[in-house]
Amino acid sequence: MKIAIIDDEPYSREEMKHLLKKYSWIEVVGEASSAEKGLEIILTKEPDVLFLDIEMPGMSGVELAETLQKMKHKPEIVFATAYPDYALKAFQVDAVDYLVKPFDEEQLDKAVERLKKVVHFETKEETKSLGKLAVQDEDKIVFIKPRDILYISREERETFICTEKKKYTCRLTIKDLETKLNTYPFFRVHKSYLVQLPYVEELIPWGSGVYQLKVHGANEAIPVSRNYVKELRERLEL
Repeated sequence: MKIAIIDDEPYSREEMKHLLKKYSWIEVVGEASSAEKGLEIILTKEPDVLFLDIEMPGMSGVELAETLQKMKHKPEIVFATAYPDYALKAFQVDAVDYLVKPFDEEQLDKAVERLKKVVHFETKEETKSLGKLAVQDEDKIVFIKPRDILYISREERETFICTEKKKYTCRLTIKDLETKLNTYPFFRVHKSYLVQLPYVEELIPWGSGVYQLKVHGANEAIPVSRNYVKELRERLEL
């Protein structure tokens, strides 16, 4: 996971770099003392995540976050600031978390766990193999990356793998796929559906404790069995 730190205080940048060293799968790819310089790092280094201060000379962290909303592939944001009063503004620009200085290691652990759920990256364990899934596309076999899967469904005796581009068929059962994909953030919401949590956008009541899911990039509404609703909400909510 590639991280950039944007903070006008050198000590705070050094402290954050020190704290992040304990996560072997995190790489700090750049740091900047202003939002303007940070924007250069974002465009050249393409970090997955920004640890972003709010009060800085010139452009503020919130203003930078608002600018990034226009990007097609914007980095996730964790605000790291001495000012707790900006929390509401931070989450209005879809921040993953909000850390208040001086940094608390336990709070940082929780923020990192949240990042693991929303950022698509491959740990060393996952890259020991190519980690691609074989699916059927008409008369040929196609290999797709698990992180590109929106959801998986089972109809009668056939399994379907749905990506943003296309729906494929697969010879494996949902149970088999759940086991194969256990290092990715998939969740069983129904006996016939497995969804990748970062793509979930809406949970819609459907009567009698039953819900439907709206998944980014998919037109189909996905049923959620009442037995899975509580755990699903716990996995999705902060």
